[in-house]
Amino acid sequence: MRFLRCRPGQTKPPTGKRVAVVGAGPAGLGAAGVLVCEGHEVHVYDQFPEPGGLLIFGIPEYHVPKAPVRRGVRELAEAGVVFHTSTRVVSCTEGEPEDDVERLLSGLVRRRVCFEDLVEEYDAVLIATGAWRSRRLGVPGEELKGVYPALEWLVAFSLARHGYRSMDEVPPLRGNLLVVGGGLTAVDAVEVPLRYLRGSVKRVYLSYRRTRKEAPMGEREFNRLVEEYGVEPLELTVPVRFEGDGSGWVRRAVLQRTRLEPTPSGRPRPVPIPGSEFEVEVDAVLIAIGEQPSPPFRGSCCGIELNPDGTVKVDERYRTTLRKVFAAGDVKHGPSLIGPALRSGIEAARHIDEFLRTGRWG
Repeated sequence: MRFLRCRPGQTKPPTGKRVAVVGAGPAGLGAAGVLVCEGHEVHVYDQFPEPGGLLIFGIPEYHVPKAPVRRGVRELAEAGVVFHTSTRVVSCTEGEPEDDVERLLSGLVRRRVCFEDLVEEYDAVLIATGAWRSRRLGVPGEELKGVYPALEWLVAFSLARHGYRSMDEVPPLRGNLLVVGGGLTAVDAVEVPLRYLRGSVKRVYLSYRRTRKEAPMGEREFNRLVEEYGVEPLELTVPVRFEGDGSGWVRRAVLQRTRLEPTPSGRPRPVPIPGSEFEVEVDAVLIAIGEQPSPPFRGSCCGIELNPDGTVKVDERYRTTLRKVFAAGDVKHGPSLIGPALRSGIEAARHIDEFLRTGRWG
């Protein structure tokens, strides 16, 4: 996978301009590949122990092979991009943000850098921190042991697979597993345990509030999980509470059936059916109902505005409401696939290059 947007050894002469890219996922790497080719000094900051973001630590190897990603990163480094890994960028005035990987990286993050200092020290800053905050169901019992955000569990497992953690530190899955959700994270939450923990995970239920025809993963993928792995589908259901035992571990999921009502948008709305609750015996739950943007600050910072959905507010040139600060990728447009995030970073880099060469903002 190539991120460099010029031939090796053919970067333009140095411009003397310095750019800080916060986040080393697809958007950040794509932007770095443009900016270094244009002759700018590029520094990429990321909280993980190596660059790649979800390409390395979120998406399984059988979907995204890691060797090509690492070759692409190595090519960027050889072209002059400086990577600051195990470095968490936070706002020192607005407070440190919360996301689901912060705890997982405890001990792996070697230093913290103030976002405000980057804005002061660099000629331009790109926020490309992705979407690392999982949505919660908000139901009773979600705090029980054995109930995990799917993204958090997948990252923990990936850190161990790549040798950054011990497998003993991965939250245990065993017995009956319930996966809640219908998107791509739910696919991985089903498939990774069944591929790698087959001896521990005996049975997998997949609860989705609509039918497989409406699932973001696609009906074909939904059917594949059922047919290839024997997943037991629980379509038109939603968890309403989890119940545990005396030790605090989850033991039952109480689900409620739903029916679909038409909406003006054309996407049917699931409506709970009163009195339709039923129980499923479970030993672990992975909640995969979507992720939210995770900018490197809590709320707004330094005059940078956020949209109501938590994305960073930008104009058509990827410019935030603070001069010389840009945003791209999932933190700018919400959770997406690799391609849109990569393209977003590349497009933002073009506008950053124009700003650095002209100095024009307004």
